[in-house]
Amino acid sequence: MAHDTQQLTGKKILIALTGGIACYKTATLVSRLVQRGAEVRVIMTDAATKFITPLTLQSLSGHTVLTSMWQHDDRPDSQHIGLARWCDVLCIAPCSADMIAKLAHGLTPDIVSLTASALPSETPLLLAPAMNADMWANPVCQRNLSLLRDLLPNLNEVGPDEGWQACRTSGGGRMSEPEMIRDETIKLLGA
Repeated sequence: MAHDTQQLTGKKILIALTGGIACYKTATLVSRLVQRGAEVRVIMTDAATKFITPLTLQSLSGHTVLTSMWQHDDRPDSQHIGLARWCDVLCIAPCSADMIAKLAHGLTPDIVSLTASALPSETPLLLAPAMNADMWANPVCQRNLSLLRDLLPNLNEVGPDEGWQACRTSGGGRMSEPEMIRDETIKLLGA
């Protein structure tokens, strides 16, 4: 097990959260990546902060969590540019239908979409979609995802899965479990 704790030493992972109840799973994801030796930084949309606090993710990652494009941490450059260049992979978990639409159409009104727009084309972008089954099945959401697949050669996806949802129904759109997202992240890092 000692090998696993150092598996990601030297790897820089940027985790981004968007609004959705699945944000609670991302705390486990951050913890699991840090336990494997990765340096993890976290950015969040304002909507994500309604589901889990930045303090929780700061405690788990050991770094200030950015929630606004106007906020600064220890970087002298623009935060979104610096973080996009810094990371070895950007994982958006949960990735809402709203964020998929923003990414597909080049909209950048928040720290997550702004940072994703600055991501170098050789850096993997991993999306972990999370939304209600009807939202996931909506042709507009599927069109936006298809557009992203066509536009971004660095795009990777994990899930969504089928299962119980907070809206008291069961179906597709449930965010994959943290361990599944962690494993996909590790694979993208070649670790």
